[in-house]
Amino acid sequence: MPNDEHLMLLRHGAGAWNSWRAERDETPDLSQAGLRGLDLSGYDLSGANLRGADLRGTNLGQANLSGANLEGANVFKAVFDGADLAGAFLNGAQFLNCAQLVITRDWQSAFRDEALACGASIPNRLA
Repeated sequence: MPNDEHLMLLRHGAGAWNSWRAERDETPDLSQAGLRGLDLSGYDLSGANLRGADLRGTNLGQANLSGANLEGANVFKAVFDGADLAGAFLNGAQFLNCAQLVITRDWQSAFRDEALACGASIPNRLA
């Protein structure tokens, strides 16, 4: 379940969210959050727990998702243009496809299912 404080902060906009992230050493818990259709472009979601979140139609363009856990998240029609996916965990993300991945930054280093190799090697999660 998501942290209610984190959900509230998220809805105050990218500026407020990113300032809060810069001031705190806290991992955002947005697991299983209903974030459908939100504009999260430019948000610092690095390391965030987004497991099982509903991200259908969410704009994540230019967002920092490095090291974020999106395992099992529903990303149907989510927009990832220019998002940073370095080291993100994408295994089991629902409706994720190569067209969404290849327009992001550092997607090749994201941990993902074989179906999302998209012509690049998949990093070893144990390494």
